Amino acid sequence: MGDRSEAFMRGTDAFSWYLEKDPGLRSTIVAVAWLDRAPEFDAFRHRLERATHLAPRFRQRPVEPPVRLANPRWEDTEFDLSLHLHRMDSPSPHTAATVVEFARLQAMTGFDRSRPLWQFTLIERVDGDGAALVMKVHHSLTDGIGGMQLAFLLFETTRRSQPTGTGTVADAIAHPLVHPLGTASLVRESLVHDARLLGGVARRGLAAAVPAAVSVARDPWHSLTGALATVRSLGRFVEPVADTLSPLMTDRSLDRHLDMLAVDLADLKQAAREVDGTVNDAFVAAVTGGLRRYHEHHGTPVDELRITLPISTRKEGDPPGGNRISLERFKVPVGLADVAERMRQIGHRCRTARDDRALPMSDAVAGALNLLPSGVVASMLKHIDFLASNVPGVGVTIYLAGAEVTGYYVFGPTTGSAVNVTLLSYRGTCCVGFTVDAGAVPDGDVLMECFRQGFEEVLELAGDHRPVELPLRVSPRAAGTPGAAPVPA
Repeated sequence: MGDRSEAFMRGTDAFSWYLEKDPGLRSTIVAVAWLDRAPEFDAFRHRLERATHLAPRFRQRPVEPPVRLANPRWEDTEFDLSLHLHRMDSPSPHTAATVVEFARLQAMTGFDRSRPLWQFTLIERVDGDGAALVMKVHHSLTDGIGGMQLAFLLFETTRRSQPTGTGTVADAIAHPLVHPLGTASLVRESLVHDARLLGGVARRGLAAAVPAAVSVARDPWHSLTGALATVRSLGRFVEPVADTLSPLMTDRSLDRHLDMLAVDLADLKQAAREVDGTVNDAFVAAVTGGLRRYHEHHGTPVDELRITLPISTRKEGDPPGGNRISLERFKVPVGLADVAERMRQIGHRCRTARDDRALPMSDAVAGALNLLPSGVVASMLKHIDFLASNVPGVGVTIYLAGAEVTGYYVFGPTTGSAVNVTLLSYRGTCCVGFTVDAGAVPDGDVLMECFRQGFEEVLELAGDHRPVELPLRVSPRAAGTPGAAPVPA
């Protein structure tokens, strides 16, 4: 926070912020950490207070400069933790489903823009002595990988909660304050920020000019071909999408359905190895298998669907806050019944997307898109069929103020698509969270059974495997795989 330029959002952060102009594109992330017991509340509260000092964005709110002279500016607030941390008993009948219903309502509700963009709710008395922490965070604060890095400011690797020191947290941790500005000062700061950004672009351009000139002189044809490929890549990146490829999941609404699915990580890895693929290849192949079954169930088979795949641009040394992702949109095979061949083709297309020439320019592209009318940006997103995100998780058991985390599910925003599927691995289990637009998919239970079969189909490539579970459809006491329960155990 020492650099004044850090007071302003990055282009990709502002992109998710401006999407809020359309409630259908609301950029809210909801995560649920399932706990074997209620944490020691005072210790939890103290640790959370400390975390907000270590990650100051969680004590700030965004303020938009006039006429978008610059990206929104982060400003400190008179922070009150009690406005962001809540505690309640689970509603009757005190099951995991009641927690997910609470999370669903959180996912559909916007933030108070006058305060920091997050809310945590500890829900106790879940299936007896269990508990759950529902974490609601705006996407402008962080992305999936950054969110897991931030999680370790709160969670620990031992059940015995470690002391965070004596005295007040504010005495122990300090960060440079970003004070609120009047309109005139905000305009001035915005212009200074823009000038600094343009200066950085100019310096980088000059630094690259000489090597580029040498490259053109040595191989003008190859250089021209590369430049044209970059232009085409940028064109694909911002190309509006007029229609969904799905003839079935065409409607969009503000209503959401949340659900969960649990898959053994070792089994998914083994299935991927059968075709020399990756866990992500197997994951997306399983999702497309579920979507194929869903379309066939309704008598509307489909060959391809369009996916949004978040690709991380995060580098070593980047702070955990902020969005360092690129949203790549491309078509993937769905109707191909041969799961091994479908996985190979999906893997090839995903790797092509990861090598996209526009990827390093994603923040600049997002900055340009932020200047467009919201309707133009909405047209790029609301006809995407589905979003799939694979977030590297945690391989060890973690704890929250003495309570063991037994499962960790993330429910990402649909961002205009019919369904968001987010996989987070935790302690040997792939915890897969689903956020479904109920307008596009009115029969969410049917879709979830299709997804279960889609994952089973992929796992069968490797032979024997643990069954895929829909935790909300079985007794929480029986749910989960050995060593990793997806819901309270």
